[in-house]
Amino acid sequence: MFTAWHRCDECGRGGVKVTIIAASTICGRIGPGLTGSPIDRGLLEKMRAATAASLLGAETLRQGDPEMRGPEGLLLPQRIRAFITQSGDLPLAGRRIFQQGPPPLIFTGAAAAAGLRSRFGTLAQIVTLPLDSAGGLSLAAALAHLEKFGAVSVLVEGGGRLNYACLRQGVVDEILLTLTPKISGDQGAASLCAGPVPLGEPFMSLALVSCEVAETGEVFLKYRVLKEK
Repeated sequence: MFTAWHRCDECGRGGVKVTIIAASTICGRIGPGLTGSPIDRGLLEKMRAATAASLLGAETLRQGDPEMRGPEGLLLPQRIRAFITQSGDLPLAGRRIFQQGPPPLIFTGAAAAAGLRSRFGTLAQIVTLPLDSAGGLSLAAALAHLEKFGAVSVLVEGGGRLNYACLRQGVVDEILLTLTPKISGDQGAASLCAGPVPLGEPFMSLALVSCEVAETGEVFLKYRVLKEK
């Protein structure tokens, strides 16, 4: 369905191609309790194998135990696994990602960096990021750091606040969304994209690239983010 990506000559961030991948209910809710079919899981694993790095938000690690494994559940030794946290609130105990495979990167701000280095030691590489104009961590700086290590394609695996920040800062090229045949209705559940203000006026525009329906009832959507001229 999807093939490996190489350097993106049209990207405005030194050639790094950024893709958000997510599965949601038909009402736009996400979370660790939402599990897709083996087809959806296979797509995620293939996309990990086809990209050079994954980036996850801190809430995803707080709520689960992601290892970012590739096809057949294998760790991809040359692939970068990264988290981003402004607060520094990341769990260590019981998280397998700090026990198996290469140590992940943790992007953070200057205020939390020393504490994270003290807690994680050699179990993770702590990278300090500057702030963007809105006071959040600069995702462009994170991508520039990843590119220095050869990552020309990055998979953003959520959660909703990280998805929002990436879109708000204009670093996303494509979105792969699996629409699952489920509905939540829980107004407190995590959203596919959640932030304080609209991303556009009032919406950010996307272009549909492909749409595939599986016998599971899932719909696999691929969108291109339309950048402002």
